[in-house]
Amino acid sequence: MADDLNIQHRITSLIDEEHRLREALQQGTISAEDERARLGTIEVELDQCWDLLRQRRAKREFGANPDEAHVRDPKTVEGYLG
Repeated sequence: MADDLNIQHRITSLIDEEHRLREALQQGTISAEDERARLGTIEVELDQCWDLLRQRRAKREFGANPDEAHVRDPKTVEGYLG
């Protein structure tokens, strides 16, 4: 469960950064391009974190070792259709 907590903390940290970036854009302290570039990176990492957390929960639910879950590459995670 410790790893799940670490992943959840990372998700919270990324969401907080997302909010700071949007606020910085509104205040004019960063450009729209800078915000967009960093937000793109954050969104991919968030998707990877959520995916990893879901993998861990699914493995645990079905009696497998959650530590066998792994971060999937951005192309895989971003390619989900729902």
